[in-house]
Amino acid sequence: MRRLIPTGDPARPVAFTEVPPPVPEPGEAMIKVEAFAPNRGETFLLEHPRPGLLPGKDVAGLVVRAAADGSGPAAGTRVVGHPAQGGWAAYATVPTHSLAVLPHGIDSARAAALPLAGITALRLLRAAGSLAGARVLLTGASGGVGHYVTELAVGAGARLTAVTATPERGERLAELGAHLVHDVAAAQGPFDVVLESTGGPHLPTALAKVRPGGLLVWFGQAGRAPVTLDFFALLSGPERVTIQHFHYAGGPYAPDLATLVHLVEKDRLHPEIGRTADWAQTADTLVDLRERRIRGKAVLLTGEER
Repeated sequence: MRRLIPTGDPARPVAFTEVPPPVPEPGEAMIKVEAFAPNRGETFLLEHPRPGLLPGKDVAGLVVRAAADGSGPAAGTRVVGHPAQGGWAAYATVPTHSLAVLPHGIDSARAAALPLAGITALRLLRAAGSLAGARVLLTGASGGVGHYVTELAVGAGARLTAVTATPERGERLAELGAHLVHDVAAAQGPFDVVLESTGGPHLPTALAKVRPGGLLVWFGQAGRAPVTLDFFALLSGPERVTIQHFHYAGGPYAPDLATLVHLVEKDRLHPEIGRTADWAQTADTLVDLRERRIRGKAVLLTGEER
């Protein structure tokens, strides 16, 4: 079968190779991959790939071999999955605790855009607590996570301010009900909750806008610069603020995947897909995703969904 593997070349991060199909563990199903969605964090891993890295965490397709232990969906079932790795291939093995069944109305391209970004958004909002009437600031908002957070938070009653680099990257967020700014310094606080994903100098600026006793959830460092905080600067603003380090990972993922599928099916969540392409274009798509030339998610199709 065909699989994409790292090259170590930033200009062409992956290339095709021919390998035997993977062998599933007893609690894994074999999936014929119809679509997969890379994440920007994966593009960073590909710059200096560790030995044995098989990229691919967000997939959708068809179960061709059910798990040998009897768990999970039967062969012939359409699913969305979140394996630890190996999803950028014609076939992938996925633990059944990381699969959700797809209804007929959700195509594989939309489904593949759900897992990592959608699970992150759900778990972020749980960490933030009740949002009805809350003032929320979201930085780095124009990626896949930002779109899901915006739609879910506004739907929950939050008054959300979203920071995007350009007006164009924020158009959809404004349609969803967010107030847009294009520099975190321009955001008008104080905020009850800040969801911060850029790091560097932006986190201290966002932190200064948290109300006393408020919450900042730090869930990324997309700017790739470390953060420096000044103890004394906090004395004039957000005293007693809580800074919570957040990482989405930790199975099982099936319940959250099922929730995301349900929200899409009920027309309450709408994946923002900025590019859909054949997986022959994966290398170019990864570069564009890394350089922020794609708004929302990018989805690659292996053939079945073209």
